[in-house]
Amino acid sequence: MRGYAVVDARTKNLLKRIRPGQIAILRHEDIDEMAATDLAMAKVKAVINTAPSITGSYLSVGAKILAQRRIPLYDCLTRDLINEVQDGDWIELEDGYFITADGIRLCPVTEVTEQEIEVKWELARRNLETSLEQFIQNTLTYAQQEKDYYISALPSLPLRVKLARRHVLIVVRGKRYREDLKAIHSYIQDYQPILIGVDGGADALLENGWKPDLIIGDMDSVSDQALCCGAEIIVHAYPDGRAPGKSRVDQLGVACHLLPAPGTSEDAAMLYAYEHGAEWIVALGAHSNMIDFLEKGRKGMASTVLVRMKIGTRLIDAKGVSMLYQKRVRWKNFILLSTAASFPIIAATLISPAVRQFWHLLWLQIKYNVM
Repeated sequence: MRGYAVVDARTKNLLKRIRPGQIAILRHEDIDEMAATDLAMAKVKAVINTAPSITGSYLSVGAKILAQRRIPLYDCLTRDLINEVQDGDWIELEDGYFITADGIRLCPVTEVTEQEIEVKWELARRNLETSLEQFIQNTLTYAQQEKDYYISALPSLPLRVKLARRHVLIVVRGKRYREDLKAIHSYIQDYQPILIGVDGGADALLENGWKPDLIIGDMDSVSDQALCCGAEIIVHAYPDGRAPGKSRVDQLGVACHLLPAPGTSEDAAMLYAYEHGAEWIVALGAHSNMIDFLEKGRKGMASTVLVRMKIGTRLIDAKGVSMLYQKRVRWKNFILLSTAASFPIIAATLISPAVRQFWHLLWLQIKYNVM
């Protein structure tokens, strides 16, 4: 195994730079489904992880996805390669060590095999009850501490886009977001909802030919192209007003609004749409269960529970909608359509003398050749 390295402690940043055939060096404990899928789509040659790729603390599927795609995955836990290797460095695997082009042995590595993954999955199954209990306890504890934020209204922003009495589609880069977005293509065409991209969700909309009306998030995974597409920008700030993502938007020279709010950016987007009179809020790719939040490194989902309690029946969760409907060829419809299409031909044959003459001559030709 040899190739050029691309290095980043944050997988989402690494994915912006890596090219097919390169080796990804990252720090990502319990690689999640989204990261593994994106690494596979980027056609990386191998993945070296300086954190445990699968710990068995919960049913993490990233390592399994990489194994299924035949992408070698190595754990390097004795040395922090993130600070020792740079983008473009040539590295090779030899005798269980990764070495540089200068012949320097960096660290021993262990390949994450399918057998090891199965062992960790069995451990995760045994730990499920304990993990769930801790997750619920954290959720309830933080919900009690944060409930006052959600009882009161969010600050109002001077937006050009008006949400009142409109359908609002909120796109998050969650599991199967690409397939789900394609599945509701007709809905977007028919209802023309206000399109809100949460961080990288804005890029998902652009990739499918839709320009977002609003982009909200902490600006850590959205592209410069999306930020400059003409959408109104809302930087999600901490409740005390700190907004680390604002500096990036300012560097691009793009105007933005600050929205101090607890919880995740997708929660803030839903809550803002609700409080400004959206008729329906369609959430696509949103995080909604324990595994989703554990993959994001969150030990609870207090903000999501409180937001969904508040907005109630106005929310339509479209996550996974692509799995409900798979287009199949319906042969009954095909036969009916073919039969219907044949009627104009038959009618033309009966009515037109020229067509009748053509078929008569054709029949005589066939009869003559047979004889």
